[in-house]
Amino acid sequence: MKKFKSIGLFLIIITFGILFIPKIINRIIDNKVVDNNRSTSASPLQFIFLNGEAKKVPDFTFFNQDSLIISNEDFNDKVYVAEFFFTSCPTICPIMNKNMKKIENKFGNRENFGIASFTIDPSYDTPQVLKNYAESYDVFSQNWHFLTGEERKIYSLANEGFNIFASVNPKVAGGFEHQGYFALIDKKGFIRSRSDKFGNPMVYYMGVDQEGEKVQELDLLIEDIEKLLKE
Repeated sequence: MKKFKSIGLFLIIITFGILFIPKIINRIIDNKVVDNNRSTSASPLQFIFLNGEAKKVPDFTFFNQDSLIISNEDFNDKVYVAEFFFTSCPTICPIMNKNMKKIENKFGNRENFGIASFTIDPSYDTPQVLKNYAESYDVFSQNWHFLTGEERKIYSLANEGFNIFASVNPKVAGGFEHQGYFALIDKKGFIRSRSDKFGNPMVYYMGVDQEGEKVQELDLLIEDIEKLLKE
């Protein structure tokens, strides 16, 4: 009797190995093992709450690289990504806009997607300077607007509207300092983001590459743009 039990147990082990071990190996080979370092792409995007209210981009009106008046209303019913930069930036801006160009290459032909790049050096970054800058990146989307205008309003939009720090600082390279963040805005004008591993909103996405990271925040942003476009 013990002999038959041993044979039965042996057959169960062999069956398990035949059915399941190859699937486990394939998941490892295909890199499908879940990484708990970030939230899963299946998680819904969060709103950013401030004083109990979902954070919405405030009204703005500026000139773009074609000297056209562009406001937040031009982004109604569009998912868009926003950044703060300046054309003569010698540090992070070229990296940010190289990455933003990757986003344009993927979504730039879609009518319900846009990009807003606000200069923090409006005295130098005139519409013509911005147009030359856009051409240097081979910008093709009609919905990627490089925006300039009154300095006070731009800094208010950055520091209070988005809570993305920007400031004049003659002591740093280029004379300005700012955070290299990309903000993701949904079709109704609300700032959205995925959650971190603790369930809190990431709020913004790093616009520059992070050394040593297998998954860049640009990759996460592209995933999340896809989600919002489907909402």
